[in-house]
Amino acid sequence: MIAIVLRDVRRAYAGGGTTLVVAFFLLVAILFPFAIGPDTALLARIGGGVIWAAALLAALIPVERLVAPDLEGGVLDQYAVRGISMAAVAAAKIVAHWLAFAPPLMLAAVVAGGLLGVPLRTLGLVEAGLAIGTPGLAALAVATGALVAGLRGGSAVAGLVMLPLAVPLLIFGAGASADIVGGGAGALKLLAAVSLVLLAGAPFAAGAAMRAGME
Repeated sequence: MIAIVLRDVRRAYAGGGTTLVVAFFLLVAILFPFAIGPDTALLARIGGGVIWAAALLAALIPVERLVAPDLEGGVLDQYAVRGISMAAVAAAKIVAHWLAFAPPLMLAAVVAGGLLGVPLRTLGLVEAGLAIGTPGLAALAVATGALVAGLRGGSAVAGLVMLPLAVPLLIFGAGASADIVGGGAGALKLLAAVSLVLLAGAPFAAGAAMRAGME
C-alpha cells in the first residue's frame, strides 16, 4: 500500500500534474477580478467562494490520469494477481492524490486570497475548509477516474460525473468562509460529514469500477 502511494505521488510531481493543477487554480482565481471589476469590498466578500470554485475546477485536471494509465498498462492486473483488492488500491490512490494536490493547493490558496483581498480571518476559514474538504474531493476524483477509465473522451465525461457530486463540498466550503459571525463551525461540520461519506464510499465504488474495467 505504501509503495502504491509513493509511486503515484512521485508520478504526479514528476509528471508536472501538480504544477498544472496549481497553475490552473491560480489562473481561475486571477480571472475573477477581471470579470467582476476592481470592487475590493465585493472581491473580499466573495473571495472564499471564488477560491473554492477554483479548487473544484482545478481538481478536474488530473482525474483522467488517476486510474486510466494503470488500467491500460496492466498495472491493475498485476495488483490483482498479487491478491491486492481493488478497494485497497483505490484507497491508496486517494491518499496519493490528496498528497499530490491538496498541500500545494492550500499554499496557492494563500496567494489567491492575497490577490482577491480576502481578510485574514476569512482566509483562515477557507484553509480550514480546504483541509477538511480536499480528502473528500480526492476520493471523489479517484472514484470518477475509475468510472471513466478506458472511455473515449473520458475527461469530458469526468466533468459531467464529478461536478454534480462535488456541489455539497462547494456549498459547505464556501458557506464556512462566509459565516464570519458563527466562525464557520456549522458549515465546517457539514463539510466534514460530506467528506467522510465520500471517503468511506469512494474506495468501494472505485474498486468495483476498476474490476469492471479489467474484465
